[in-house]
Amino acid sequence: MIIEDQVLRDNWIVVCKAEDVKEEPKQVIVLGERVVIFRNEIGIHAFKDLCIHRGAALSLGCVKDGQLVCPYHGWEYNAEGKCTKIPQLPEGRAIPLKAQAITYLCKEAYGFVWVNLNNNNPKMITYEAFRNENYRNVLWGQIEVNANPPRIVENFLDVGHLAFVHEGYLGVQDKPVISDYNVHEDDDRIFSDEIAIFQPDPDGSGVSKDVYYTYEILSPLAVLFTKRDPDSNNKMTIILLVQPVAEGKSIAHGILSFNYDTGTTDQEIIEFQDMIFAQDKPIVENQKPEDLPLDLQVELSLKSDRMSIAYRQYLKKLGVTLGTA
Repeated sequence: MIIEDQVLRDNWIVVCKAEDVKEEPKQVIVLGERVVIFRNEIGIHAFKDLCIHRGAALSLGCVKDGQLVCPYHGWEYNAEGKCTKIPQLPEGRAIPLKAQAITYLCKEAYGFVWVNLNNNNPKMITYEAFRNENYRNVLWGQIEVNANPPRIVENFLDVGHLAFVHEGYLGVQDKPVISDYNVHEDDDRIFSDEIAIFQPDPDGSGVSKDVYYTYEILSPLAVLFTKRDPDSNNKMTIILLVQPVAEGKSIAHGILSFNYDTGTTDQEIIEFQDMIFAQDKPIVENQKPEDLPLDLQVELSLKSDRMSIAYRQYLKKLGVTLGTA
């Protein structure tokens, strides 16, 4: 089912890692739309995964001489979606003007492929750590989650659960208190004060101490936090990017960025993040109601929930409908 959330369709949405789009076309699903991603000598492109002729999935075809070739009857489409060859036509016969693929805006940024279904070319989010040569960046994800984006994003912004869901890693149950903090708005940014969080071993030294988290909302589908060690000023930032696939189904992608030597490999970093996310996943997939209540009177909130409250207010202001109530 196509999801008619125009706010999300207006956004740039991550659909896969750029390195995963190689010689063969790749099918992705965004807001219920089947989309084919492919490369040629010009760059990367996104079409509706549908041949105008008989409805075949173009993603089952191939790229030949820069053209996307339909697997069913061999029709060829150029990067603009125009059909340039129909093998069944007699020589000299004109290609019908209607022989055109539906195209979507597509770009590579931060190691991922992004698609804009409404072709309105909105402003891309900014992730400064990725552009900073002092940071090491590790791409993570493509984890399927049986939940809509708002619940996944709000869990990421929730500071109070760290001592319980991630006990022994990101917190401990005997030190669960979250001090009051404020949320600020500045142009396109919504961000928190630094929040002190007690962690048993935040830097791998075996010493427990407070570290400081700052949360930020970049878009309905993109949020981040930065963890700062007050002793060394080492910083780790994680950006979460959620791909809405269908009603009740999403894919989580992300980038982990470090301005210090972690002493671990990329694979070890990914495995740790997989483990942390696996702890969150059953919580998020079983929350009720499935749709995030935007009426703040429906659920009881605390001052420590100010970041999630800000996210709910933000979604309501924008008019996001997928996964909200």
